[in-house]
Amino acid sequence: MTAPTPLIAGNWKMNGVAASLAEALATAAGLGETTTRVAICPPATLTDRAAAALKDTKVLVGGQDCRAETSGAFTGDVSAAMLADAGASLVILGHSERRAGYGETDALVAAKTSAALTAGLEPIVCVGETLDERKAGKALQIVTGQVRGSLPAELAGKAFSVAYEPVWAIGTGLTPSTAEIEEVHVAIRATLVEMFGDHGKTPAILYGGSVKPSNAAEILHAAEVGGALVGGASLKAEDFLAIIRAL
Repeated sequence: MTAPTPLIAGNWKMNGVAASLAEALATAAGLGETTTRVAICPPATLTDRAAAALKDTKVLVGGQDCRAETSGAFTGDVSAAMLADAGASLVILGHSERRAGYGETDALVAAKTSAALTAGLEPIVCVGETLDERKAGKALQIVTGQVRGSLPAELAGKAFSVAYEPVWAIGTGLTPSTAEIEEVHVAIRATLVEMFGDHGKTPAILYGGSVKPSNAAEILHAAEVGGALVGGASLKAEDFLAIIRAL
């Protein structure tokens, strides 16, 4: 059995133009001898340029979403194969902004995950509860249900990670307590082991939700936290590197 390899992934969301790649290169230049896996997921318009710029560095390039279908009449969408062809090696799936804003279900996220595997991409599958669900005491029920529903059986033996992102903490500056984070991450690990046996012990479980230099160390050293999915702080190399070094 292989222990989880830490992963810090930056989700640029709908931010970034060609000039922004300077920050990605500065991140790569500042990594030093770290053994942590580092990825940047720029908007689709920058995927190929980011992959070319970061080709000889330690920084991986990922996509922010993909279509479940391999091709077709889906104007504006991007397939997993297109991301791979552009140089991506990972892809974020089921982000709360996609689930809430586009009505993505667990079943759809699972279908996208299968498509990512077919294209040779490593999925980062996101799960997380809303504030109302947490207040109702349903956080563990919601999150473990999303894990079961969003991860297809063919992930067995494959590289993937799960990102826990409490919806109410994303972009709000609010952060769960360390105990709350640990409780959910431990429950996710137990669910992964239930689903995949010993292989369920190997995927990194990332935390996402207002991760910044000031709180990164405390979060990243919590039980079963194997990295982070970083939003706004990943846009600036100085902040992103501070988070990476906190692990």
